[in-house]
Amino acid sequence: MSKDAQNYKDSLSLPQTTFPMRGDLVKREPQRLEQWESNDLYQRIQKRRIDQNAPRYILHDGPPFANGDVHMGTALNKVLKDLVLKSKTMAGFETPYIPGWDCHGLPIEFKVVQNAQGLEPAEIRRRCVDFAKGWIDTQKASFRRLGVLGDWENPYLTMDAAYEADIVRTFSALIKRGNVYQSKKPVQWSYGAQTALAEAEVEYMDKKSISLYVEFPLLSDKFGEGTSMVIWTTTPWTLPANLGVATHPLFDYVVGRFEKVKQVKDQPDELISKRLVIAKELLEAFEAKTGFVLKEIYEEVKGDAFEGLEAQHPFLDRTSKLINANFVTTETGTGAVHIAPGHGADDYTAGQQNGLGVLSPVDDEGKYTEEVGMPEMVGEHVFDCNVPIIKILAGKGFLLGKETIAHSYPHCWRSKTPIIFRAVEQFFISLEGLRDKALEEIDKVNWLPKWGRNRIYGTVEARPDWCVSRQRTWGVPVPVFFDTEGKAVIDSETADKIADLIEEEGSNIWFELTDEQLCERLGLPAGYKKCRDTLDVWIDSGSSSVAVVDRRPELEGPADLYLEATDQHRGWFQSSLMLSVGVRDAAPYKSVLTHGFVVDKDKKGKLSKSEAEKSGKPIDAAHYYNKYGADIVRLWVSSVDWQTEVPFGEDLFKQIAEPYRRLRNTLRILLGNMDGFNVETDAVAKADMPLLDQWVLERLNEVIKECRSAYESFEFRKVFNQINQFCATDLSAIYIDVTKDRMYCDAKDSVRRRSTQTVMHEVFTALAKLLAPILAYTADEAWEHAGFSGSVHEQDFPEIKDEWAASEVSTKVAALLEARSVIQTAIEEKVQAKVFNKNNEAAVLVSVPADFVALDELKDREFATEFFILADLKVQEGAELTAEASATEYTMCPRCRSYEPLLESGLCERCDAVVNN
Repeated sequence: MSKDAQNYKDSLSLPQTTFPMRGDLVKREPQRLEQWESNDLYQRIQKRRIDQNAPRYILHDGPPFANGDVHMGTALNKVLKDLVLKSKTMAGFETPYIPGWDCHGLPIEFKVVQNAQGLEPAEIRRRCVDFAKGWIDTQKASFRRLGVLGDWENPYLTMDAAYEADIVRTFSALIKRGNVYQSKKPVQWSYGAQTALAEAEVEYMDKKSISLYVEFPLLSDKFGEGTSMVIWTTTPWTLPANLGVATHPLFDYVVGRFEKVKQVKDQPDELISKRLVIAKELLEAFEAKTGFVLKEIYEEVKGDAFEGLEAQHPFLDRTSKLINANFVTTETGTGAVHIAPGHGADDYTAGQQNGLGVLSPVDDEGKYTEEVGMPEMVGEHVFDCNVPIIKILAGKGFLLGKETIAHSYPHCWRSKTPIIFRAVEQFFISLEGLRDKALEEIDKVNWLPKWGRNRIYGTVEARPDWCVSRQRTWGVPVPVFFDTEGKAVIDSETADKIADLIEEEGSNIWFELTDEQLCERLGLPAGYKKCRDTLDVWIDSGSSSVAVVDRRPELEGPADLYLEATDQHRGWFQSSLMLSVGVRDAAPYKSVLTHGFVVDKDKKGKLSKSEAEKSGKPIDAAHYYNKYGADIVRLWVSSVDWQTEVPFGEDLFKQIAEPYRRLRNTLRILLGNMDGFNVETDAVAKADMPLLDQWVLERLNEVIKECRSAYESFEFRKVFNQINQFCATDLSAIYIDVTKDRMYCDAKDSVRRRSTQTVMHEVFTALAKLLAPILAYTADEAWEHAGFSGSVHEQDFPEIKDEWAASEVSTKVAALLEARSVIQTAIEEKVQAKVFNKNNEAAVLVSVPADFVALDELKDREFATEFFILADLKVQEGAELTAEASATEYTMCPRCRSYEPLLESGLCERCDAVVNN
């Protein structure tokens, strides 16, 4: 470079900024987080809105379980919540956020007891507290590192004494309504964890079972002597508890003679003939499965003809009553259903309606008790007795057929053992009076997406009474005593006293004091015994609208939003709804947002920690924010469609780094070009700006409008796409490229250059604010480098301005961009032909129709050469838009490197004026 050229370089206004090109997020984000927390950023944000008397927006946090690292599914959930809160804050709301944790329950106790057997209840509970606290600290650190702002010093914990007291008060309110009762009913029982399970604690896994066709001989000759009903079952172990056989009153049944040839090795074939009853629709399937072929039909009858008859139990000395039931189907089996009221919900209901009683000869470990009626099986696990029962049936000649089937079967979510339906004395919340009100409230709630309404409506409509007692130690005690005769005393006044005691001294008091001491403290008659069960943990988290939203002075109910994954229609959304209806006859939320699960992009299955460990694919959030940065995680969350399943894999995650670099680079370029600009003294009004500057403000106004609307409707992906496209296309590919020459080479205080700086200042401040909810760290870093005071998170979103509304300016630029495309094609043909090397060496002749809306701009050489980055542009009228390019005759200006007519100084007119002044 010559000395003169070097001097010219010194006369250029090159961009200057301290904002680094490399994010170095892993290093810088923790420093900025420390800065936020030392400056009490969350409290400052809330105080500002309180001082403004801003309206409140309450997002109530659904508590994650305190028993593991934060995985990407949890990160998706927490960042979505933070996107809502940050965007609502910047839209002008006061947004107090109280994070919480679910602390009681089977998973934690299971881990503690697994590691140390034979502990006293009080010690189990102490260890559970320590276990939960450890994971709360771990998860809290991850959530903060992800940039989630909230009152982290004062979260709600379901194991805090005040919260536990409110759980009991919530339960007391249901007692007062008359909705709590005790009954021996079949519940989903985990023999692995030795407790009843809630529906949400059950997961379905494939299991192989033996299905049987079993003969139950009728004790009446109404349909001919020797007639037998035939049942089909996949649970042979429940046959000892059989008390009935159900048929559908409206189905057609065939009473007929069935034959089967039995082949025995080294013996002549044996013809077996039986008089059986089979549903007409299932005859063909029965023949195929058993080999018994219908030879003669004696009669056809409706199912109601069997009601009231009795059948002989196939291997026990008792009878089974024939009843009618509408739940009988013709999908599989025989049309006659084996009824064991102690081992199934439908069976129990049918048994109650027909006076069958309840028999459930199975203990907590899933082993037969003496009630089974077969001494040789007492103490044996029920699943181990399927084969012995089959042998007994075969020996008595009542086994008509068998096969092994693979089917989806409920399993305990923690012990992974198959569940059994087992009748035990439990406490229940009756949904009588609650269900109808809950269904009514569902239709008052705004469900996002809309299908959420049907999902929760269906689960509430179909759910049975709520079994709320658990045979566990780590939980809130069922606030019930038993009198001297063993009868449950379910009393709201007593429950309220228990709540007060728990609030004063914690729920451990229930386990540490004797029955006598508790009775004395509570003023109860001597001889009363406390209930040893704990409440279902869904009562814990479902009580949060009472224990948190109603309790905390900075909150108020109903909450504006609950936001959780799709499984919570069976879980927290539903338990919260039912308990809120029980306490206040209203839903606890105005809107409910449901997001999909994070799924493996290859397997399309829900990501689980165990699967991730097997495959070597990390799913812990810490892996990703420690490797890429929290803002990359946040940008990923904003880029996905939360309404459906969210595919995830590290290669997909790496792709999000590219738009991050683009956004960061855009902010850096804008900051660099704002150097030396004072908005108070240097700003240029839109009316005085060149056309392209006016257009960018109009485009920016549209982006602000679209993004604010998208934030309001939680369409974060739309925000991401709007800003990404604006930066990539309108700014980088057009505006920044076109205005680079004026920014570098115009006089520092020229109107044209100040106009661009005005625009870039407006664009930067708007983008920093619009990006703040998503790129929480980067936007704040850029804000600081711009020299603004405070944090970007204390700002309001940019306003939509009427004076920036789309006008003829946008119409003209749209036409010019069309012309630009045609001109660029003509230039590239010449560059490929090596006529010249670059755009600014081109002289272009463009033909345009006479009514071209931007004709004046095309004829303005100064505008046209800048806009199209050309040496020269000539215009002629033509029928359509065409362009021809050739090499310019002008010489390159050594200062600005544009091809222009040069003055005696050797510079173009613009550069000469700048250098000489």
